[in-house]
Formats: sequence, structure tokens, C-alpha cells
Amino acid sequence: MEDLYAKYKGLLFKLAYQLTGTATDAEDIVQDVFMKAHGIALDQMANPKAYLCKMTTNRCLDVLKSARKRRELYIGPWLPEPIPTPDADALGAVIQKDLLSYAMLVLLERLTPAERAVFVLREALCFEYADIAELIGKGETNCRKLMSRARGKMGMAEEASVSIEEAGEEWIGRFLIALEQGNVSTVLSLLSEDVVLLSDGGGKALAAIQPVATRERVAQFLFGLIRKAAQDGMSLQVEITGLNGQTGLVIRTGGQLETIALLHVEQETIRHIYFIRNPDKLQFVVSSIDGSTSSG
Repeated sequence: MEDLYAKYKGLLFKLAYQLTGTATDAEDIVQDVFMKAHGIALDQMANPKAYLCKMTTNRCLDVLKSARKRRELYIGPWLPEPIPTPDADALGAVIQKDLLSYAMLVLLERLTPAERAVFVLREALCFEYADIAELIGKGETNCRKLMSRARGKMGMAEEASVSIEEAGEEWIGRFLIALEQGNVSTVLSLLSEDVVLLSDGGGKALAAIQPVATRERVAQFLFGLIRKAAQDGMSLQVEITGLNGQTGLVIRTGGQLETIALLHVEQETIRHIYFIRNPDKLQFVVSSIDGSTSSG
């Protein structure tokens, strides 16, 4: 069982994280699965990978069903919990492979638990439909229909690629410099006309309750944050780091990590900005980044 844990922990975490949208739930689910699997004789697992994936998927579906009501009552937009994916870290490299983009995780919130399971198993982990049917206990034809409905709800054409354009460090650096220098025209040129900013505070941190939409309003919102920090005498430190397999931003106020920002770019302009400010959703990144810094 120790060998199976070492071999499949990364895979099961990816599966659980993308099904639930929370790293803390994913860790708990993986631990729970291996605790239960520990009492099962290995000869009862004809295919350990499939067996463990099925256990993980079933546990995730239970978590999703119980979380639905809580998310309906959530204050403001609910965004997935970000995870660090540093290139230099071996586990991070394993997790980053076959990881859906953060923008795609946000879209997954539109789906039913069954639709989400089929989409993640198929698009992120490349399972065949026959294997997916076995994992979630539905017919192969039904799984294909669930996949079609999932793509429709996410606004994706039937054969459209799930890959999303990546904004590199240099491009993001240019955007940050324009904000810092108050260069309104440059900032506006880097924002899509229909850009949307979502801020998740969960009622535990100051955040916009409603989405901020349009290029002018998003720019005004961002410049307003910078002005307010200056007026309050608070220093903002922005660090570029690997999050969810892409370039993300860690924002500290007075040295305290308070915001994580991720960008969704289309045709070299920002289509979505995601601010995660709920302190409960920052702990996974804090423990990874600050923990490694303090021990290094």
C-alpha cells in the first residue's frame, strides 16, 4: 500500500482537486481513500489505479453534493482554491501535468457533479469513455451525453480544445508596471472590452460582492485599489509565482499575504481577473510558499 500511495498520490490529488475545487478537501479525500484502501487485500484490486480513482471519484461526488447548498449561500462569487505549482518542485511538476487552467476550474462550477466528473476524467486525465463509465457507474453513451452537456454549459464547441492561452511573466510584468505607473492607456489596451473581475472574500475579507465588468470599470477598480493602499500608508508587494500551472500573482499588504490573483488571457488581452481573498483559501499557498521560505 505504501508503494501505491507513492505512485498514485499525485494522480488522486489532481483528480480530487479538480472535482472539488478545493485543495484542502482534495488532501482530506486522498488520505481518506488510502486509509480505507489499507484494509483491502491487494489481490482484490485487479487494477489498483482504476480502483483508487473510483474510490476518489465517489468520495468527491459526495463532497460536491453536500457543498452545493453551502456554495449557494456563499457571500459573493465562489472561486476555486488556488494551488502552488512551482517548476522546480518535483511534486508540483507532477500536479501541474494534466491540470486544467484556473479559468476552466471556474467554468466547472456551472456543471452538475456527474458532468464535472466526466469532464475532468476525460479532458484533464485523458480517460477513455469506457473507463469513465466504470468509474462513475453510468453507461458509456450516458457519459458521452454528460460530456456534451458539460461543454454546452461551459460555452465550448463540441471539439474545441480545453487549453487556454498563457500569459507569461514578461507580459504580466508589463501589465503590473503600467498599473504602478498609472498608465491608463496601456492598462486599457491590455484589458479585453468585456473583461470581468471576480473577487472572492467569502464574507471574511473585503471584496467586491458583484462581478466588476467592462474595460473602464475594471481599470478604475484596479487603480482605486492602488490609491487606497497608498492613502492608508500600506505597502503592496506583488510576487510573480507558479499557481495552477500558470503564472500567478501573490499580493502582500504590509508583508502579509492577503490576495492571490490569476489572469485569463485571450488574444493577448485579459478576459478575466480572479482575486482570491478569503483567508481560508489562501492557507494552502501560504503553507507552501511561506513555509518553504522560512525553512530554506
